[in-house]
Amino acid sequence: MVGEIGRGLLSLVGVGRADDADAARLLARKIHELRIFPGDDGTVSAADLGLPVLVVSQFTLYADTRKGRRPSWSEAAPGEVAEPLVDELVAELRRRGCTVATGVFGARMQVSSVNDGPMTLLLEV
Repeated sequence: MVGEIGRGLLSLVGVGRADDADAARLLARKIHELRIFPGDDGTVSAADLGLPVLVVSQFTLYADTRKGRRPSWSEAAPGEVAEPLVDELVAELRRRGCTVATGVFGARMQVSSVNDGPMTLLLEV
């Protein structure tokens, strides 16, 4: 077991060729402050509730399946570009006071998730 959280957010993070450190920090803020949990006064965020985030790098989110039967990942950033940006996203979450667990960049992992809702969102910056 590398990274594990209880109740919180599982963030599968794909990095594209055009992404930069500013985008990573903005995405971290969005993840942390996204108001999707029920609270006494409406919806609240992981930041409001002090919930942890599990960050797993996932280049396959950039799969282009518009042509043929083989996905293309030409828009995914190469590992040497993507890894520091995932690290920056994690660092920004931690700077905001968030507890963060991670996977291993580039590793083949088994990721388990229990959706409470269910709710799955695509965040873009």
